[in-house]
Amino acid sequence: MTKKNKNSESALHVQGGIEQPSSINQNAIQKLIGRKSSLLPLDEYVDGILSGNRMILSKAITLIESALPVHQMMAQEIIEKCLPHSGNSFRLGITGVPGVGKSTFIEAFGMHLIKQGKRVAVLAIDPSSQRTKGSILGDKTRMEDLAVNENAYIRPSASAGSLGGVARKTKESIILCEAAGFDMIFVETVGVGQSETAVASMVDFFLLLMLAGAGDELQGIKRGIMEMADAILINKAEGDNLQKAKLARIQYENALHLFPPTASDWTPKVETCSALHHEGMDRVWELLKEYEGHTKSNEYFSENRQRQAVQIMDDMINEQLIENCHNQPEIKQLVKKLQSDILENKVSSYMAAQQLLDAYFQMLKK
Repeated sequence: MTKKNKNSESALHVQGGIEQPSSINQNAIQKLIGRKSSLLPLDEYVDGILSGNRMILSKAITLIESALPVHQMMAQEIIEKCLPHSGNSFRLGITGVPGVGKSTFIEAFGMHLIKQGKRVAVLAIDPSSQRTKGSILGDKTRMEDLAVNENAYIRPSASAGSLGGVARKTKESIILCEAAGFDMIFVETVGVGQSETAVASMVDFFLLLMLAGAGDELQGIKRGIMEMADAILINKAEGDNLQKAKLARIQYENALHLFPPTASDWTPKVETCSALHHEGMDRVWELLKEYEGHTKSNEYFSENRQRQAVQIMDDMINEQLIENCHNQPEIKQLVKKLQSDILENKVSSYMAAQQLLDAYFQMLKK
């Protein structure tokens, strides 16, 4: 009897692969591998985006989200080329606590708008997505109709560290989506906290989704977020919850009267809807059109867009300065020393920060 090789019985043993047939074109394989790893020509990105090619759009947004310098350089060139073709959309920010039905609402309202002849892009801001993976990744599978519609585009969150970095990348992604012909841009907040402020700084209209029958303290909604809202939409106004939703609408309307006047001279509205049953979507659309007409007539719409454009520049400067500072070898060493000194109570946090900045400024003068 032939003795079996012990390795062949092991679950870890790797069997030899099947040889490729001689008919396989090795040059074609290498060309395909090279194509996957290389950048497309600039004009190919731009032409693809302007023609509404969603695959090219995704590739370009991936460059925006990349930390590689070569990708960032290409991304900025693409943005510059696409910028003259952007700005013709309505940007809608959407927030609400988990369980409020954001993905259901986005699906229902997005499909309603597509029936009106609109093209819808959905983006997300989630600074915590590196840890949680971001709920929109799961939501995309729930938006079954929207995800496969040729007039819709859903992009999961840019999972990059700081909120500022994620926000800037989302703003740049908006430009590309607009250049691709999407005239309704949804920006969803997945995280909680300051992400709502970040979204409000890049959209035309900020929509707060709420539930009836739960107090603000239970929903985790702070007064500051309500003050940012251009409208409050009470979702799940259906069945036994319908009367609660109507009562909640009155309560929120009364609460909004106590807030100071808005810069847009717009009085925030409260509406009810049932995203699950696609009810109330027409009222939300009429509300957005009313707001757009109001803010364009008093020029707040364009002025707000201009402020947002300047803010992008300011954010970019701050981000690049911080990144440049922390990438200096001398600064990295000094940071470690100062952190140790702070822990040993040798220096205050404020003095340590000043010493670090002084060292950085001196280095720039060399």
